[in-house]
Amino acid sequence: MGNLYTPQSIWGRELRHYRKAAGLTQGQLAERIHFSESLISGVETGQLPASPEFAETCDRTLDTGGALGRLLDWRKGQIFPSWFGRWRDKEQEAIALRAYEPLVFPGLLQTKAYARVLLQGDETAVEARLDRQSILTREDPRPPTLRCVIDEAVLYRPIGDPEVMKEQLEHLTSVISPRLSVQIVPHGMHSGLMGGFAIATLAAGSDVLYAETAVRGITTSDPEDVTIAVERFEAIRSEALPMSMSIDLIQKAVVEKWT
Repeated sequence: MGNLYTPQSIWGRELRHYRKAAGLTQGQLAERIHFSESLISGVETGQLPASPEFAETCDRTLDTGGALGRLLDWRKGQIFPSWFGRWRDKEQEAIALRAYEPLVFPGLLQTKAYARVLLQGDETAVEARLDRQSILTREDPRPPTLRCVIDEAVLYRPIGDPEVMKEQLEHLTSVISPRLSVQIVPHGMHSGLMGGFAIATLAAGSDVLYAETAVRGITTSDPEDVTIAVERFEAIRSEALPMSMSIDLIQKAVVEKWT
């Protein structure tokens, strides 16, 4: 049982309140909403996070007037540190994203298992990170283009066990499309030997920079900073392998290191 007063636990108690008010057991609710009884039990005790779909289905079935869905809004405020919230909003609006990562795979491309290791098992934060990824598969507005450049060392850095890494690398190659490219910068000296950063291009054409520092990420639209970052990204990208060679390198890492 987690802390009684985490938002997740409070949400679970609200679900229990509405379920009991409707005169349903966990089993009866499970039958009506087509989610498992063990999930309902886990959510009510605060051990499992509720997905937006789960909240919406419970709202409909228990006739709560949408209360449970609205209550999930705490996630948007709490999960991401305040400094990240600003970037998340820009990421959602962006028509194009460029990201450089020297240490780990970009959050938008992480598998659940990989994210779970990085976030030290904080399920709420994991769900929030996966939730960010929905921009890549949305229908309307169309997904942003995403250009990722990743340092080769990331392919070999063990985050979790070999299974986690293998799944992560295979996921990486499976998501590549004309709108989503992944390029690897080979080992050695290059322009990107500093922190990761990302650039969001908004519909109006303006760019916003997100830069990681040792203590927090910084979101800025300062023209000078943005210009330097764009130049730096293009310099790093020019040193990266082309897509087909990058895919070969990822597949080689799977076979040689993680299988």
